[in-house]
Amino acid sequence: MNYEIWDVHTHLAGVPGTTPEERLAKLLQYADRVGIARLCVMMGLKWNYDPTPEFMRKSNDEALQAVRKFPDRAFGFVYVNPKHTQASLDELNRCVRDGPMVGVKLWCALHCNDPLLDPIVARAAELKAIVAQHCWIKITGNLPGESTPMDMAELAARHPKATFSCIHTGGDWERGIRAIRPHPNVYADINGGDPTAGFTGMAVRELGAERVLYGSDAGYRSFASQLAKVHGAEIPDTAKRLIFAGNTKRLLRPILNEKGIKV
Repeated sequence: MNYEIWDVHTHLAGVPGTTPEERLAKLLQYADRVGIARLCVMMGLKWNYDPTPEFMRKSNDEALQAVRKFPDRAFGFVYVNPKHTQASLDELNRCVRDGPMVGVKLWCALHCNDPLLDPIVARAAELKAIVAQHCWIKITGNLPGESTPMDMAELAARHPKATFSCIHTGGDWERGIRAIRPHPNVYADINGGDPTAGFTGMAVRELGAERVLYGSDAGYRSFASQLAKVHGAEIPDTAKRLIFAGNTKRLLRPILNEKGIKV
């Protein structure tokens, strides 16, 4: 069975190449082998848990450089740090309002239920940009500032008009899925972690296929291992089509229409 596939979560880090363009070209080469049509790219050549405004801008410049080279294959998400509210808003406006990016990437700088995220999320909602928040529940303990799906649920409840991608769905996905279940504006991103059986099936059962997104976390994870979570799931073909591309296309369509991009 052939599927159209859009990957909602990839990185330039962990991929061979010395420039952003070279790394995205290599990532697309790998994507072509497994039939992935489009990639959402987050962050630049290096990563930082608690980026300064200068680091954010450099990281976003690198991502912009890459996606502008391949506008028909890749979309960008702006990387921000809510500890630097005005700098984050400036980057959001520069890269999304005035640039080609279509989403917001939040990582480990601050728990996402912190009120400092409110102006960033409100602005993202105004711009119709998806807010992608890294979430884990680690048995060894989370990093300082690292969010859980429970934190994500609190943020989503405060911003019902915003659209959220719960990146990794907490890793401990049985708990993560149930934490976000009451909030229809939160989507389960199944990327990252090992390709364990049951993740995608539970997400579809508990949330509905319309709230599950395929992502890989490449180049930290392989495309193949993450594709297996959907290909191997005991769910209808119609659900697989939604997860692989249909849901991501639907969520991105409003902002792409604003930018005059037809998909």
